[in-house]
Amino acid sequence: MKRVLFSMVLLAIASFSFAQTKSVKEAKGLVGDVKPNFQQAEKLINEAMTNPETKDLPETWDVAGLIQKRFNEEQTKNAFLKKPYDTLATYNSILKMYQYYVKCDELAQIPNEKGKIKNKYRKANAESMMSDRPNLINGGIQFFNSNKNEEALKFFGTYVESASYPMLADKNLAKNDTLIPQIAYYATLAADRVGDRDAVIKYAPQALTDKDGGKFAMQLLSEAYKAKGDTAAWVKSLEDGIIKFPGNDYFFANLVDYYSGSNQASKAMDFADKMLASEPNNKLYLYVKAYLYHNMKDYDNAIVFYKKAIAVDPNYAEAYSNLGLAYLMKAQEYADKSTTDINDPKYAEAQAVIKKFYEEAKPCYEKARELKPDVSDLWLQGLYRVYYNLHMGPQFEEIDKMMPK
Repeated sequence: MKRVLFSMVLLAIASFSFAQTKSVKEAKGLVGDVKPNFQQAEKLINEAMTNPETKDLPETWDVAGLIQKRFNEEQTKNAFLKKPYDTLATYNSILKMYQYYVKCDELAQIPNEKGKIKNKYRKANAESMMSDRPNLINGGIQFFNSNKNEEALKFFGTYVESASYPMLADKNLAKNDTLIPQIAYYATLAADRVGDRDAVIKYAPQALTDKDGGKFAMQLLSEAYKAKGDTAAWVKSLEDGIIKFPGNDYFFANLVDYYSGSNQASKAMDFADKMLASEPNNKLYLYVKAYLYHNMKDYDNAIVFYKKAIAVDPNYAEAYSNLGLAYLMKAQEYADKSTTDINDPKYAEAQAVIKKFYEEAKPCYEKARELKPDVSDLWLQGLYRVYYNLHMGPQFEEIDKMMPK
C-alpha cells in the first residue's frame, strides 16, 4: 500500500514539473504569434522564474529575454507605422532583456553531469544584446533628462558593465567601445544625484579618460570616498587627481587643506614644494606655500610667496587679501612685544614700525576691494583695522557703516 502511495506522489511531482516546463514553452509560443499576447506570456514566465522547478533552467530565462525582445520589436514596428508607441516601456524592455539573457548565460555555463558546458543560447542572445545596446544609452538619457536618476543609473550602469560580460567577451568592448568613458561619466552623475556613493566609486574610475567629464568624475570620486569616511582612499584620490588633472585646483587645495588641518604641516609643505618644482610659476602652488607659512606664523616668508603669486597673476584678489593680513599680523606681533608706556623713549619708534605695517597692508586690501568689490570678506575687516589705526576718519566712517552690526 505504501509503495503505491509513493508512486502516486512521484507521479504528482512529475506532472507539476511538466506543467511548469509547459508554461515556459507556452509563453514562448504566445509571443511568436502574429498578434503576440505579451500580458499572458509575461504572467506565465514570471511564475516560471520564481518556481523551484524552472527558475534554474536556462530555457526559462532565455524565453523571458525573448519576450522582452519581441515586445521591443513590436513597439518599433508601431513607431515605423506611425501607430501608438510606448518609448519608456520599450527602453525598459531592453533593460530587462539584458538582465534575463545574462541570467540565462550564467545558468547555461554551468557544466552538466559529465563536466561539459553546452551553451546553445549565447551566440543568438549576444547578437540581440549588441543590436539593442545603443538604446541603453537612449533610455538612460530619457530618464536622466526627466530627473529620474535611479532609472537612468540602471541604464548607464548596464551599458558600462556589459563591456565585461563573459557572453560579450569576443566583442572586446572595453577596448573597442570609445563611448564607455562618457557613459560611465553619465552613470557617475546619476549616482551622485541619488546619493549612491558606492555607485560613484564603481563607475567614476571608468570615466576618468572622458575628455569633458573626466576631471569632474575624479572630483565626485574623491567626494564619495570622503562622504563614506574612507580617509585613506580620499587622500589617495586627491593625490591621483593632482597627477591626472594638474590644472584643476580642487585636488591640490583639498589635499593641502587636509594636511594643514590634521597637523601635518610638513607633509603639506613637502607636497607644495614638489608641485612647485614641476610648475614654479603656478599661482595656486605659490599661494598655498604662502598660506602654509602664514599658518606657521612665518609671516616674512608668507609675504614673499604671496607677492610671487601676485607677480604671476596681478588680479589675484585672494593673494592681495592674505598679503594684507600678513602685514596686520606682523603689526600685532610687534605691538605685543613693544612698550605701551608713552614716556618710554622707544615708544615713538615702536609706533612708527607698527604704522608702517598698516601702511603696507592698506594698498593690499584696497586692491582686493577693487578686484572683487562684491566679496567683502576679502577686504572689509582688513580695511576697518587699517583705517582705524591710521586715523583715516572719512574712510573709516565709510567702512564702519558697512560692518555687520
